[in-house]
Amino acid sequence: MDNTERKERLNGLAAAFRECQQALFAVGDPTRQLIILSLIDSTGECSEGGTRVGEIASRTSLSRPAVSHHLKILKDANLIGMRRKGTKNYYYLEVQQSDLFKLKQLFDDSAAFIYQLQDGATTTMEEEG
Repeated sequence: MDNTERKERLNGLAAAFRECQQALFAVGDPTRQLIILSLIDSTGECSEGGTRVGEIASRTSLSRPAVSHHLKILKDANLIGMRRKGTKNYYYLEVQQSDLFKLKQLFDDSAAFIYQLQDGATTTMEEEG
């Protein structure tokens, strides 16, 4: 890989990191990780197509206001969805329509680039030795 291609790939990764910054912040918090795990665990259990704040609060031993606060951060980061039915809100995970897919792509692209750089360094070292 030449220097120009390497810089282009690094610039692309930098742009992807910037685009995912809000999602990275959101998933970096242990309480929000607990809420995401709770949503994953409840997927398919609720006939309404999501989980209510009270259910998440009881699963996580968090207060309802704390759950609501963290759900707002996760929703603003486009990591979870919310569906309203009457006065009730149902929260859910849908990987393909959330930024979870962007995070996965960012890490996959980063890993592929690192592997390519390491393979290139190994090849260069073998050629020199």
